[in-house]
Amino acid sequence: MGKSWATFGVDLHLDRSGTGLRRGLTDALREAVRSGRLAPGTRLPSSRSLAADLDVARNTVAEVYADLVAEGWLAARQGSGTRVADRTPAAPGHRPAPHRREPARPAYDLVPGTPELASFPRAQWLRAARRALTAAPDQALGYGDPRGRVELRTALAGYLSRARGVHADPDRIVVCAGFLGGLGVLAELLHRAGVRSVAVESYGLPHHRRLLTRAGHATPPLPFDDRGTRPPDDDPATSGAVLLTPSHQFPMGLPLLPERRTALIDRARRTGGLILEDDYDGEFRYDRQPVGALQGLDPDRVVYLGTASKSLAPALRLGWLVLPPSLVEEAMDHMAGRTPGVLDQLTLAEFLGSGDYDRHVRAARLRYRRRRDALVAALAERAPEVRVTGIAAGLHAVLRLPPGTEQQTVRAAAWQGLAVHGLSMFRHPDAAVAPLDALVVGYGTPPDHAWAGALDALCRSLP
Repeated sequence: MGKSWATFGVDLHLDRSGTGLRRGLTDALREAVRSGRLAPGTRLPSSRSLAADLDVARNTVAEVYADLVAEGWLAARQGSGTRVADRTPAAPGHRPAPHRREPARPAYDLVPGTPELASFPRAQWLRAARRALTAAPDQALGYGDPRGRVELRTALAGYLSRARGVHADPDRIVVCAGFLGGLGVLAELLHRAGVRSVAVESYGLPHHRRLLTRAGHATPPLPFDDRGTRPPDDDPATSGAVLLTPSHQFPMGLPLLPERRTALIDRARRTGGLILEDDYDGEFRYDRQPVGALQGLDPDRVVYLGTASKSLAPALRLGWLVLPPSLVEEAMDHMAGRTPGVLDQLTLAEFLGSGDYDRHVRAARLRYRRRRDALVAALAERAPEVRVTGIAAGLHAVLRLPPGTEQQTVRAAAWQGLAVHGLSMFRHPDAAVAPLDALVVGYGTPPDHAWAGALDALCRSLP
């Protein structure tokens, strides 16, 4: 009669009667694999161990393993033992479908938006965390100010004023859960104030538009030409608020021209609207002096949104809003339960105050500039017909392709093991701009040792 044997964490329904022990064990193991109780890749115990568990002869187990290897249920390899095979055999009489070749699993991530995570300053961050926790007053572990810890807001005010030209009083800073956390708060705040439209750039991140749409806002596209984003006409649909990346337009890479900055500010003053400034990578400028934040031109009409996601790591979920005085109180009402953890806030405050943040950003700027230069040099040598743009700053470049070749190039990149995006995925569906064929190549993510391989695969993908 059948009996359930619990061995190596799996119940084997082993029938010792009638068909013989070897046949019963073969059937039991085969059924365990077929049912999924033994998953592909699972390592089975040695024949000696399983024989001892089941109180059977070792030769019996060895013969059962050999039978199931021959049938394709198990796989045996010298030095790695016996494992459940990755593919179960076809049923009797079944004709397998023709083998379909699939693209290689991405070996290199060239999707824009992420820094090199391997270079996160772990040792310095840990030391800053220890110093911050040691110095923190007991009340810091309470509920606290919905704007965030005063230590971080004070450190940010000094840094943003010095590095980005932002008018940032600590009382006007609200610490939030990354850029999306801050944008979500602003979307709710604006909707509550009666605003139903936030104009966005013709090229930008789709999930920013989706967040605004879910909050009840229309997202009309701003005009765009070969010199970058243009201020909108006096259209009521774009008078409530605009969201843009003036220092380094994402993804096209152009800064907002000085005369267009002035026109945008004048329009906001005239209409009473707000400008939401996404300064996502303002610290990484390579070929000239940094482009200062738009907020410095009018702190009462511009909301500045910053984040540590590009300079340190997205997983920290640390961002900040620098608000006009009239919005601080209302923003605080929206922050209940949405402020980042106090220990990370205190650590970043210590990291900024110690100078470790500046040193890390300087080292990262040099590293990314070397990568950008290597990218430009490789393309000049191996794909001279591809024009590289948007490279004065940031962690990505736009590679202009021959007309009609974007999608096939993205597919070719997948075959080369590259994760990369085409420009079309960033284009607003209602934008009045002619479609451009291009790749948006992030050069921040691959670790240093993989960058040469990523460049080689990229060049092989290009038309």
